[in-house]
Amino acid sequence: MSKFDPIRPYYDAEVNAAIRQIIDDPMLEAMMNFAFPDQPTTFWKSMMLQTHSLRDFQIKFIYPALMKVLEKSSDGLSTSGFENLKPNTSYLFISNHRDIILDTSLLNACLFENGLVMTTSAIGDNLIKKPFLHILSRLNRNFAIQRGLSGKALFESSMLVSEFIKKSLLNENRSVWTAQREGRTKDGNDSTQKSVLKMLTLAEESSDSFSYFEKIRLVPVSISYEYDPTDVLKMPELLAKSRQEKYIKSENEDFVNLLRGLIGTKKRIRISVNGELNEEIREIAAMNLSQNDKLVQLSGVIDKKIWNGYKLWPSNYIAHDLLHKTSEQAGFYTEEEKNAFIGRLNEKVDAKNGFLVENFLSMYASPVDNQKKHSVDSECFRLVKRN
Repeated sequence: MSKFDPIRPYYDAEVNAAIRQIIDDPMLEAMMNFAFPDQPTTFWKSMMLQTHSLRDFQIKFIYPALMKVLEKSSDGLSTSGFENLKPNTSYLFISNHRDIILDTSLLNACLFENGLVMTTSAIGDNLIKKPFLHILSRLNRNFAIQRGLSGKALFESSMLVSEFIKKSLLNENRSVWTAQREGRTKDGNDSTQKSVLKMLTLAEESSDSFSYFEKIRLVPVSISYEYDPTDVLKMPELLAKSRQEKYIKSENEDFVNLLRGLIGTKKRIRISVNGELNEEIREIAAMNLSQNDKLVQLSGVIDKKIWNGYKLWPSNYIAHDLLHKTSEQAGFYTEEEKNAFIGRLNEKVDAKNGFLVENFLSMYASPVDNQKKHSVDSECFRLVKRN
């Protein structure tokens, strides 16, 4: 028994037995028939029953399914920055988080295509309650983050995750993906939670916990969808928060979000890898600051890297102009693109509900403001240095 058994992916030696548990599941059949529409069921079943490693499962089955998702529900994926990563090297990827499954799956597809180490990726255990999804997530090299804990249980769970991530990065040369915050960003305002960074340092044995970041290769990643396929599904939670009410998910809400993310319209997608933070981390480590303040500094650096790397689409500029009732960003979109976005807005949200309209627009407009904020902060920093 390993102490990581409650959260870890399968070992390769466990893969074939796990596959046999779900080989006849209707959900797997639907998924594989989508991935291999021109092949009989016997084709993928025979291939799957001969699969004995996580890498083979991801490459033979997850990757083709993902390519079909891109083909059917997007206008293509573009990337930047992968050429600056090194083969056979582990990285801690911290990204903004828009979609439950696609964010990590697309990143791993890009890593695979570039001959780089694929990730073991964090996923909330609330998303994998169904036995099929739990097995599938472990086959896809996910490790589970326990949700809904507090006090001692939360600390112990966080410590276990921290130790697992450290082992993956430093002992197994396995890259790791985690979001910059707990859960997906609902309002489009991407920001790094200090608590996520603090969790990562829990397994550091030295008294200087921040030194953990000097031992690993931290890479911020920006993920942007021209249309967020789950945009309207995020509205109820925002509405509850505006009323200072506790938001309670419906029984199958996570599963509906998962499916909508896969099959919903996305238009264009961009993944930007924003370089290692080696120099920035060394500078912060040398500052005469408390451990807490160093984490605040690092979260700010990650934010700016993600904001700067975020691809702004016409939808972002259109939403910004509609929200602020201006045409300031009109040079970044056409009238046809604007009409299409307004059509989507009217289809998804009741135009008479000002709160929902404003929050729908803010979800797309916030990245524009964040990039502006980064530019202002950078210019102020340059002025201070010159003076």
